[in-house]
Amino acid sequence: MLTGKHILSCDCIDNDDLHRLFELADLLQPVAKGLKYTRILEGAMLCSLFFEPSTRTRLSFDSAFMRLGGSVSSTTGFSFSSIAKGESLEDTSRVVSGYGDILVVRHPEEQAIYDIAAQTYVPVINGGNGAGEHPTQALLDLYTLERELQRTDRCLQKSVIVLAGDLRFGRTIHSLVKLLVRFSPRKLIFLSPENLRLPENLRDMLAKQTIDVEETQNVGEALRQADVIYTTRVQKERFPENELAENYSSDFRIDAALFERFASPNTLIMHPLPRDSRDGANDLSDDLNSDSRLAIFRQTDAGVPIRMALFASVMGVADHVQNSLQEAKWFTPRYTGVQDAAFYERNPAK
Repeated sequence: MLTGKHILSCDCIDNDDLHRLFELADLLQPVAKGLKYTRILEGAMLCSLFFEPSTRTRLSFDSAFMRLGGSVSSTTGFSFSSIAKGESLEDTSRVVSGYGDILVVRHPEEQAIYDIAAQTYVPVINGGNGAGEHPTQALLDLYTLERELQRTDRCLQKSVIVLAGDLRFGRTIHSLVKLLVRFSPRKLIFLSPENLRLPENLRDMLAKQTIDVEETQNVGEALRQADVIYTTRVQKERFPENELAENYSSDFRIDAALFERFASPNTLIMHPLPRDSRDGANDLSDDLNSDSRLAIFRQTDAGVPIRMALFASVMGVADHVQNSLQEAKWFTPRYTGVQDAAFYERNPAK
């Protein structure tokens, strides 16, 4: 049970919790899409502290809490907090925990989330701690991965997962690896240049598993084997001052030509976003946007129901969700996945 717990790492969530969260997220999908509504957290307050820029994560958390009937109070950046006046992070955390019932925090320093949790008496959820972890992103990634594979009659245990890009600083990868090993995929392939390899602590953890693991710099060979490729942008903002990302060449760019040459018709494409669309960024190309194998927007859509499920669980109301659901009376022309693409064919934008 997750009631009242801090969610600082994927290690805080066991497999039974995962199963319950995913079932609850399925139940909450109509709420996330605006087809139903609930007031299960009416009167509750989320305090959102983001000391780094964020679009998807912050809006996803806020939307999830408000769709459960709660309210949100938030601040972004060091310059907009009393830390700019010399206040300690511990004091800020203790003060803010007196204003809300739960905190979501993103901070550029890995240790900060643990220091914050130690000073609060309300649950703290990690929205990303530097190059450390991003546990809720890993939850929505695994949720998406499982359901996308099921849609094509496949399963995780028989799949080859390629994790590509910045494996060194990519906190979404760090969290996702911790979850994937629990379900024994057929093979994990880590695709990156030498200077962006997976951190040593995670390589040591993988060495103790029975899973087939491969590290490579050969994009074509990795794609030939892939049931899923999960790629990330280079986290240039986390590089030490004397280190450059110049070794991440265009050879690692995932685009339509590469997929046409090497990937199978069912190879699923995932990315936690944001992707760097600028020339020379060598990230996931937007020329794959019309490819049905691209799951990145279904992946981001999953963030709201997953975070709703987590909020309901941590705040102890998960068992009351089903009876609280009511049909929505408003109309929302919302794209809700591959199965709804026909809506936009019938109703083109004017």
